[in-house]
This record gives sequence, structure tokens and C-alpha cells, in this order.
Amino acid sequence: MTRSRANLEGVVSNPTVLYYTQRASAGLIFTEAINISEQALGSPFTPGLYSEEQIEAWKKVTKSVHDKGGVIYAQLWHTGRVGHSVDRKGKLPVAPSAIGIKGQQHFTSQGPKEYETPQELTTAEIKQVVKDYGQAAKNAIDAGFDGVELHAAFGYLPNQFLSESANLRTDEYGGNIENRNRFVLEVMQELVEASGSDKVGIKLSPTIYYNNIENGDPVAQFKPLIEALNELPLAYIHLMNGLFPLDNYPHYPKNAVETFGSISKHLVIANGGFNKDSGEAELEKGIAKIIAYGSLFLANPDLPKRFELDAAFNTIEQATMYGGGEKGYTDYPFLEK
Repeated sequence: MTRSRANLEGVVSNPTVLYYTQRASAGLIFTEAINISEQALGSPFTPGLYSEEQIEAWKKVTKSVHDKGGVIYAQLWHTGRVGHSVDRKGKLPVAPSAIGIKGQQHFTSQGPKEYETPQELTTAEIKQVVKDYGQAAKNAIDAGFDGVELHAAFGYLPNQFLSESANLRTDEYGGNIENRNRFVLEVMQELVEASGSDKVGIKLSPTIYYNNIENGDPVAQFKPLIEALNELPLAYIHLMNGLFPLDNYPHYPKNAVETFGSISKHLVIANGGFNKDSGEAELEKGIAKIIAYGSLFLANPDLPKRFELDAAFNTIEQATMYGGGEKGYTDYPFLEK
């Protein structure tokens, strides 16, 4: 989950090393989303994985997590239209189509701002973005990560290609379900070639409409996508349940993990508002083999121990979620020894 603690050059520092090391008992860590290129950046103070300085900084994180017995995957990020030119050296965000996000504001270094109309990517530019993902994956392996995860959820660039509301293209990357799936599948193939078999995962949110992402029939869109992903040598598929009410979307499946996880031949990871009991209940269904925790882990660096002992949880500080120093980042208390 984004914490916005990198510097303006996208380089993480010692507090980030400590932050991930504190949470190494998770067993498997997915990092916060990491920008694959300068073009990919959407929010200020978010980390990158495209410069030598960025790669060297991440090496300290991966070594420290490994020294504590943990496994860590880099979550690869291109925000697409979820950005603003004030934090992109004056350049507009890019997207599948020139359609801006309405009804929301973007967090920028100059405060909340209305979204801009993004620049539509050319076909050649799309193919370059695919290559950028591959290079970022190579950089991640060089930095010591155990694997990479494509962030194709929550309305960012890959999710924009999958969405009827964000992708109005008429070329090979839009116009029908197969073409809207093409970008994600090309990126996943590129990541596998760059990282190796069983070192790549993907995060999907088929029923989350945040950032103006909509589909007339999510099952029709995502079923063939997951079936195509079944043909790749992936480590897992990471599914987010809907985090928002679906009253206005009665045609959306109520449980994304059940609906889409049952299609996957890969190990399924379930995410989205789980606590200890609901996580155990999801595992008992037999579809998901792993439960991923986000905000609960931010405030409780020893979350597995708290689960084990049925201990109370720290309360997350919303004011320090995005940006700041060590307060609300590395100072959440552990249980007493």
C-alpha cells in the first residue's frame, strides 16, 4: 500500500528498510506500488525501480527482509491517468483513451486537484510501456526481489485497458474483450520472460469501480483473461474483493474471489478487508490459499503474532498514511515481549 515516503527522485531510504524489516514475519510481502518508469509516476514521493540509485536503495530492503527470513515481491506500477501534471514535470498523464476521471480529486504535492484529460497512448507507445515493465522486472530481480507482481487493479493503467469506461480504442488494444485484455497479457508475458517461471503474479480487482472503472459484464471481461493467464507459468493470481457498495452494480459478482478464483489454475491470494476470522473462513472455502492484509498490517508490524495470541490491534493513523516521516510509519508498537 502506498506510503509516499520516497524522495522526489523516487529513492527509498533507511526508514523504508526498517518498515519492511519490521513486517518480515508476514512470510510473503508485496511492496507498495513501485513506478516502472518516469512516465508511470502519478503521485509525489512514490518510489521507482528504473534508476541505478533506486535499484541500489531497494537492495537494502530486500537484503534486510531476507535476513529476517521473509520473501518480498516488487509490485510494479504504472498509474496511467491516475496522476497530475504538477508532479510529472508538467507532462499530462497517459492512458488508453483521452478520458479523464470525474467526481474525484487527485492527491498532489500542491494539494487535492481535479483530474486532467490524459494523453492517449499511441500503439508504438503502448509497446514501449510493455518493454518498460520488462525492464522494471529485470531491475527488481537485480535489486534482490524474489519476484514481481503486476498491479492491474484499482484503476491504474492495466485496469484502464480492461475497462469499457476507460478504453475506447478501436485498434488492437480496444474495441472488444480480447483486445482490451491484450495489454495485460502482453505485459505478463514480458514479465515472465524477464523474471523467469513462477516468479510473477498479478493483482486484479474485477468488481472495484474506483477511479471510474466500469464494465458492463465483469465476468465476460475477466473470465477469458484469467483463462489466458492459466497458460503462463505464474506464481499466483491475487484477487481483490469489492471494497465499495455494489448497490448501483447489481450485475457485478458479490464475491470476486469465489467467482474469479475458481477459474484460475494458479494459487489464489485473496485480498480486501479481511480480518483473522473472515480470512480463516475464506481459506476454508478452498479457493484462496493465502490471505493478504493491507491496512491492518500497516498499523501492526507483528500481525501474525497478534493473530496467534488473539491480541488487540493498534489503530491506524489516517493522517500519516500518505507522506511524512517515521511517525505513523515505523513507530507502531510491537506487543510486549
